[in-house]
Amino acid sequence: MEVNSSVNKFVLLGLTQNLLKDKVVFVIFLLLYLATPLVNVLILNVFFLFYLSFVDACFSTTTAPRLIVDSISEKKVVSFNGCMTQIFAFHFFGCMGILVLALLSFDRHVAICKLLQFTAIMSQCVCGSLVKLAWVGACIHSSAQILLVLRLPFCGPNVIDHYFCDTQPLLKLAYTDTYVISLLIVSPLLKLICTDTFVTGILVVANGGLICAIVFLLLLVSYGVILHSLKNLRQEGRQKALQTCGSHITVVVCFFVLCIFIFVRPGTTFHTDKSLTVFYTIKTPMLKPLILRNSEMTNAMNQLW
Repeated sequence: MEVNSSVNKFVLLGLTQNLLKDKVVFVIFLLLYLATPLVNVLILNVFFLFYLSFVDACFSTTTAPRLIVDSISEKKVVSFNGCMTQIFAFHFFGCMGILVLALLSFDRHVAICKLLQFTAIMSQCVCGSLVKLAWVGACIHSSAQILLVLRLPFCGPNVIDHYFCDTQPLLKLAYTDTYVISLLIVSPLLKLICTDTFVTGILVVANGGLICAIVFLLLLVSYGVILHSLKNLRQEGRQKALQTCGSHITVVVCFFVLCIFIFVRPGTTFHTDKSLTVFYTIKTPMLKPLILRNSEMTNAMNQLW
């Protein structure tokens, strides 16, 4: 695909523009990033939780290393190809994490509502097929995102007000190009290159924000059905199921609410966007294993000990 762009690199403003704050960012997020694989290793013995841990570690790696390095670098520069690669990886592992959470919901639904048929329904072959479908779905989503970004015209400004490359700040950058060029009333040729990003923004919302919102609603319905079915269980089983589902619902709400808030409005940015993005890209992957502290988590910790 041919890219109509005069920009071959982007400059990231980073999380802060203060030298002292950058040093604090370096220390804090280096510790958070190093802690992520350590806490995730505790739940590697459970099938879907294994993939969730692996995806979370990869998802955090798409943004955290650059944030850590840029916090102590004078020049925060990323090449055009490097920026596109980061966008693809970020959306690929982000979408994969969403789909694995959906698989966890389905797994819990079968385990609680159809306990006697659980082994037959959730066989290793079925679980493997579901994970493969999740990989394919994540690949389709991230490919669509990168194709939409490659269609954007970058005609001059290359400073991104963010600490990593993503579709939303690049949409804003391309829209700024269009606005500036229209004010200067330049040649018709440049007007053809720098076009309005409204349609692209709608497609980004459809590909990211709406899908995230729909999956979130489906998960809430699924866990609602699970909680409703708990009345048929004994007290001990009900407590165990409530603990497991409660931890899963907490993870789902923490991750999805922020994602929907960020991606359902790609044409609008708020001052708090970078802070919220830090939470679900770096902090949430580390907190997920601590939230998912059910019997499976306890057994995994005992085995590790």
